Amino acid sequence: MTSRTMTINPLKWPLAIQMLAGLGLGLGVGMMWPNFSIALRPLGTAFVEAIKMIVIPIVFATVTLGIYRMGKELKTLGRIAGVCFLYFYVATVISIIIGLGLNALFHPGAGASLAATGKLPANLAVSVDWVKFFMDMIPSNILAAMAAQKVLPTLVFSILFGLALAGIGETARPLVSALEAIMMAMFKITKWITSTAPIAIFAIVAWLFASQGLATVMALAKLVLVMYLGLAIMVLVFWLMLKMIGEKPIAVTRAIMEPVILAFSTRSSEVTLPLHMEKLRAMGVPERIIGVVLPLGYAFNRDGSIMYFALAVTFLAEAYGIALSGSALFTILMVTTIASKGSANVPSGGLVAVAMVLTAIGLPVEALAIIAGVDAFLDMGRTAVNVFGNTVAVKLVQKYAGDTVVDEAGAALPVAATEASGA
Repeated sequence: MTSRTMTINPLKWPLAIQMLAGLGLGLGVGMMWPNFSIALRPLGTAFVEAIKMIVIPIVFATVTLGIYRMGKELKTLGRIAGVCFLYFYVATVISIIIGLGLNALFHPGAGASLAATGKLPANLAVSVDWVKFFMDMIPSNILAAMAAQKVLPTLVFSILFGLALAGIGETARPLVSALEAIMMAMFKITKWITSTAPIAIFAIVAWLFASQGLATVMALAKLVLVMYLGLAIMVLVFWLMLKMIGEKPIAVTRAIMEPVILAFSTRSSEVTLPLHMEKLRAMGVPERIIGVVLPLGYAFNRDGSIMYFALAVTFLAEAYGIALSGSALFTILMVTTIASKGSANVPSGGLVAVAMVLTAIGLPVEALAIIAGVDAFLDMGRTAVNVFGNTVAVKLVQKYAGDTVVDEAGAALPVAATEASGA
């Protein structure tokens, strides 16, 4: 009797299963009791804010420590950065090609209604001020940048700070120990917060479906279906990449299921960062690789979102009856590649990226209002794929640029030995 009770006790289920249960229950409650579900929003908001509370301390500590530990091996650090950004751009191009190919195959925008389904943010930018973009990466006040939850300037400062600590030798040891303590404390807080994730996911999903409804989704069902087909294709591409480097795709997927489900439910990659780091550590990835690659990936590598940019633009072009010539498709490819990186540090960055591409091919920015009503549902899937794509980035760097790392005493050790020692 006791064994059966433990088996069916939801509190004994793995966290990923509890999250899925919360998601399913939230979907049902959101559609059946919308008024009650809308009142649940503060539960989800409190969870998201709690995670955001620890993101900047974790990024600062992990990136600084990762750079510090590799600071005396600049060749290794450069190789990691090279593999990292090469993958980011290759994955970007693949994502765009998948989006363009699916539009060419299914034409979800042909005959689509031009009625607006939602509202656009006020004063939405249609371009990136590149001077301001690069200047914003150099914080005049790092504490103010951290307080404003600005990841890119925090990344830049952390990289410079880590290199400086590596350059001053033994004098840095007390501060390095403090950063290690901060990082471990943040991961402990992460465990406390994520233990409440099933409840938060239930509240967020219930609110989402109660407030957004399914009528708009049905009106643009073809776009939604094609989008999720594209995301499924991207997952297959990621699995193939993992297989090619000797990983077990299903095992990797199962290992990071919790941050993927969290990303799907909350529609925020940032919220998953602490949990994602913890899962990669549990998979045996060296902390110095996680600390460098993952924050960079969350800022610059958004594979699911990029595929959506290409699909959304071509959808709207066909809805407006604009023929997509070869030159127009090339323009979409190039501008999407640039916009996806340039909007990384911009408010409403995803919409800004799409707006830039629309402007480049001669469509009004107001066209975005046509698909704004289903954006939340599309955002769920593309955010989850963003998280998965960054897992692949970490694994590729571990394979091709992490064959040797340097411990704090300065001796080169194989990655396997480092992992075994818990470094």
